[in-house]
Amino acid sequence: MGRHSLPDQYAAGGSGPRRRDPRRRARRRPMAIATVLVLTVAGGTAAAVRGGLLSFGSSCQDDAVRLTLAASPDLAPALETAAKRARQADLTSDGRCVAVTVSARESYEVADTLQAGQDPGAEVWVPDSELWLQRPTADGGTADVSTVGHVASSPVGVAMVPTAAKALGWPKKTYDWLGLAGAALRDDSVRLGAADPARSATGLLALARLSTAAGGVESGGTQAAAMMKALSQRVSDSDGQVLESLPRDSSGTEQGNPKRNQALMVSEQAAYTYNSGADGGGSLDFFYPKDGSPRLDYPYALLDQTGLTTDESRAAIRFMSYLRDPRQLRLLERYGFRTSDDEVPDALVTRAGGSGPQPYAEPAGRPASAVALQETLGVWTITVQSARITTVVDASASMSEPVPGSGRSRMDVTKASLSQALATFTAEDEVGLWDFSTKLDGDKDYRVLVPTERLGDRKGTGTQRDRLSAAFTDLAPVPNGATGLYDTTLAAYRAATGGYAEGRFNALVVLTDGVNEDPGSVSRAGLITRLERLTDPERPVPLIMIAVGPDADREEANRIAEATGGSGHEVTDPAQIQSVILKAIVAAASPGVRG
Repeated sequence: MGRHSLPDQYAAGGSGPRRRDPRRRARRRPMAIATVLVLTVAGGTAAAVRGGLLSFGSSCQDDAVRLTLAASPDLAPALETAAKRARQADLTSDGRCVAVTVSARESYEVADTLQAGQDPGAEVWVPDSELWLQRPTADGGTADVSTVGHVASSPVGVAMVPTAAKALGWPKKTYDWLGLAGAALRDDSVRLGAADPARSATGLLALARLSTAAGGVESGGTQAAAMMKALSQRVSDSDGQVLESLPRDSSGTEQGNPKRNQALMVSEQAAYTYNSGADGGGSLDFFYPKDGSPRLDYPYALLDQTGLTTDESRAAIRFMSYLRDPRQLRLLERYGFRTSDDEVPDALVTRAGGSGPQPYAEPAGRPASAVALQETLGVWTITVQSARITTVVDASASMSEPVPGSGRSRMDVTKASLSQALATFTAEDEVGLWDFSTKLDGDKDYRVLVPTERLGDRKGTGTQRDRLSAAFTDLAPVPNGATGLYDTTLAAYRAATGGYAEGRFNALVVLTDGVNEDPGSVSRAGLITRLERLTDPERPVPLIMIAVGPDADREEANRIAEATGGSGHEVTDPAQIQSVILKAIVAAASPGVRG
């Protein structure tokens, strides 16, 4: 068998079913006598062992296979109870006891530790969502994580104090995600909170579902960004802390305390746990959006890079199978988790605050893709901090070349992607635009088309957003223009650091489809040296350099960008630019998750 093969069928110490032997009746009396003798001898022997006269060696627990399991804090108490039961039952794998120690660890902390190449201090990991398993291996990460199953699940919805839920027609009135969030955010008496999507799978999955729903309506990008901006004012660091933001009195208002939330994006299990400990009227009602609830899925993963032995991996799998035993499934349900996609215990839903006709038994919606989650997190990052970003676009002649299969040029597709990205910024964000080629403005290879200013600022008849939209439309390749990359990058970075805005996410985005073609410019080594001198860790301005098309050099882009704490990326299709920019923003804003 392979390294992660299942333990033998006798690992639990039990035997299979036995066939009835017709000769057993004839032997019953002699066997009964023998049994009495054996029990008598065994009783005397046990007494001797207790008295220390005889010793038959130590318990199997003394030579147990010992494992540390890092579990999401909401699941850890249930797994601790299951691990204790397993020890009491002498659960074995290949004849050796399995001793599991459960450690409650925030999922994002374990993911960051793994991505940094550090020891997580555990052999098994059960985060609250599969999405955390993607982080350690993103962008070439070397973490070795093997998923062998799922422990439980819990749908994500919106919990409200009864007064707020009643105001929105619960339980008879049902909402989709956009309608539910919109209703809560429109009415200041129903304050909506969530856990930080950068640290909470619950927050990120709910936000991704909101973004997806907004994408299906006109001006959806702007609407989603506005919702995120409003939500960011009431975000908590973790899932546990978000529950602490609820009112402390039964009225749900706490005498109008504006710091308290009346509605939360949380999991069904979180609402179940809260209601289980609530006194009297402090319980929550739970909305299940009718366009589908994303689910926490609690994957059971082996951390192979910790040097798992064959015995350890088999023991870990044995404990996973033990968790699927009916008694352990009932244990998980008593802690508020779902253990089946086909059957939803009414008692669980009721305790969580659910009720018909809320669609609590509907199957989970299709999970958001890794790209969609990354884009959502990127929009969230710039929304929460507010951003100051200058975008510099290659206008050399090669940008007129067609994108295979699209019927459009590189420049046309780039403009469309930039316009999409612009819709994700709010009126508080500052965005500007340069273009470059060679000798575009006298001896300069670059020119400032729209200075970097607040999108909501109005000059004349239009806003900064209007000016940028028009400038994107007017972008055009320069006939016979070459790529003046180095001088442009240096000038733009000098301007970005010189215009640094405190309290914002500052960045410079440079898009190019080629390598430097200006022989009179600064050298690459000289460019990197000067960028390093301009970089100030106390006033970070990461350079995000995107190599577009087959002629661009991703390796060079990365070397140049890294001098500023930024990153280089490559896209074969300019339509990918928006996604890459958002992904790069997440990495630059969160060093702990940078690839």
